[in-house]
Amino acid sequence: MSGLKNPCAKVKMKKTFGILLLLLATLASRASSTNATFTATPGVTVPDANPVGLSSTLNVSGMTGSTINLTVNLDITGGFNGDLYSYLVSPTGTIVVLLDRVGVVSGNPYGYGNAGFNITLDSASGNNIHTYQTGGYTISGGQLIGTWAPDYNTVDPLGDPSTFNATSPTGNTLISLDGADPNGTWTLFMADLSPGGVSTIVSWGLTVSTVPEPQTWTLLGSSLVGLWMANRKRRK
Repeated sequence: MSGLKNPCAKVKMKKTFGILLLLLATLASRASSTNATFTATPGVTVPDANPVGLSSTLNVSGMTGSTINLTVNLDITGGFNGDLYSYLVSPTGTIVVLLDRVGVVSGNPYGYGNAGFNITLDSASGNNIHTYQTGGYTISGGQLIGTWAPDYNTVDPLGDPSTFNATSPTGNTLISLDGADPNGTWTLFMADLSPGGVSTIVSWGLTVSTVPEPQTWTLLGSSLVGLWMANRKRRK
């Protein structure tokens, strides 16, 4: 009879819809973020009062997709924190200033005198490392600990201390690295720019979160929905 719909077609349609939902759920799980930590343990002393400094490299591999979050871990012992200038270079050449003579201002030309860092640098933090003594902070075993935003200053570390007062940080942040492929060689540069105290880089590392390229999963999901809608229209 022409007024009756085919019950088998309804069953097949429900089955098709169920398979579609399962496939989309699988795609969603595949598109979830992945996290990994990579660590270098150079154990090297930073040359005192030498702007040439030194570099340490770290290779990131096996990550899929693009970066959605990246933090830096620093374990540095000894020395005088206000002497240090350090930046991170990504595999694509993006530079993020991590430390720019922390604490240096016109009223404190030598910066903070604590001896070392055991910290995480995260651009999501609201506390910039350059002014860590202006709020609550903790020293453990002689080192500053906790999570801080990188300095990301573009001020000449050998310039007049008053320039640190007048200039807001305008350099790249770690967020600037989002969307890029994290695989490749990363470089940490560090220099001690003032005499007195010796700093040692015990270790440093990166914690990286990535997601698969969104367009791949979007196109596959859209194609599946389109096939199901076309199939549904044909059966009406």
